[in-house]
Order: sequence, then structure tokens, then C-alpha cells
Amino acid sequence: MGTLNMLGLAKRIGARFLLTSTSEVYGDPLEHPQKETYWGNVNPIGVRSCYDEGKRTAETLAMDYHRGADVEVRIARIFNTYGPRMCIDDGRVVSNFVAQAIRKEPLTVYGDGKQTRSFQYVSDLVSGLIMLMESEHVGPFNLGNPGEFTMLELAEVVKETVDPSATIEFRSNTADDPHMRKPDITKAKDLLNWEPKISLREGLPLMVSDFRKRVLNDGNNSG
Repeated sequence: MGTLNMLGLAKRIGARFLLTSTSEVYGDPLEHPQKETYWGNVNPIGVRSCYDEGKRTAETLAMDYHRGADVEVRIARIFNTYGPRMCIDDGRVVSNFVAQAIRKEPLTVYGDGKQTRSFQYVSDLVSGLIMLMESEHVGPFNLGNPGEFTMLELAEVVKETVDPSATIEFRSNTADDPHMRKPDITKAKDLLNWEPKISLREGLPLMVSDFRKRVLNDGNNSG
């Protein structure tokens, strides 16, 4: 409904509209890496489907307004992003691992830890969104870092960065958890001249120093 309202506003005032869609539109992909032409493999009645299908519907609305009412839309499909100022307890895997390591808690890995994700640093995403909004291309564009890590590999990088003595605890996996996630960013490279510049090993310490300040302050305040 929010997307519909904002598209109506963009139509009335002649604004350019940015839809921040998601790699979740690909569901549990049967194509790897994922290109923008891939239609996805989404379970419409799964536990995650309100998010997946909500974003897919938002893309549909944006394209209908673009075709039917000449609204200038830009669609970005954002892959996992991390960095300073994230909510510490937002449930995302990078913030979970970093907060757990700082708090001296075990890092919780769901399933066998072999599922993969790609992680882009926030400043790379912001530059991609600006390039997209300043371009004449509608999209959709994958905006993500093609560097692919299993959850176990990510846990190891977090351990190296925060606390090498941290332990890993396995838990049963959540339903409909995608097995693989990696963007094909050829289209963004060719049409927007964009690609991410910051690797996980470069970006993670910047996030960790921010988290460390906030987590340890919370601990001091609550004590």
C-alpha cells in the first residue's frame, strides 16, 4: 500500500520514483548467479512469502505505473548489505554474528551453514542507488557484491575480525531459507558503470568498531 500511495504521488507531481526491491524476489533460486531476467522460484504460501511476494507486487505496480501513467521509475534489487548504524538486534546474519562475538556469545549458524550469501558494504549500495537515480535506465538492476560466502565462512571472518576464540553453535534451519544467493551485476556494470569496491574483509572492521561502541555502552548502561 505504501508503494501504491507513493506511485500515485509521483504521478501527480511528476517525480522520479525509486523502488528498493530485493534479491528475495528470486526466492530459492534455480539459477546461479541470479540475473535480472530470472523470474524467481518463490513459495507463495511460505513463511517468508509476505516479504518476497510483497516486493514482487511492488515491482509489478511500479512497472504498471511506468507503462500506464508514464511515471519515471527506477528499480533496484538489493542484495545483503551491512555496515555501521545497523540495528544491533535486527536478526540479519552479519549483525547477529558481530553482536554475538562482541558479547562473547556463540555465533548461531542455522542448518549446516553451507547456504551462501553475498555481502555489500553500505557505501557501495548508496553509490549504486545514486547512479541508478541519475541514469535514464528503469531497471531492474541487481545491486550487490558478487563475492559469495557460506554462512560458516562468514562466521570465520567475523571470528577473525572480532574474537578468534568465539565458538559456533548450530541450530535447525528456518523454513524456505534460500540455499544460494549471488548477484550477476553485468547489467549494472554495463549500463550504470557501477560495481562494489569494498570487500567483506575491508568493510567488516568498520562495522565492528561501530557495533563495539554501541554494544559495550548498552552493557555499561544496563549494569
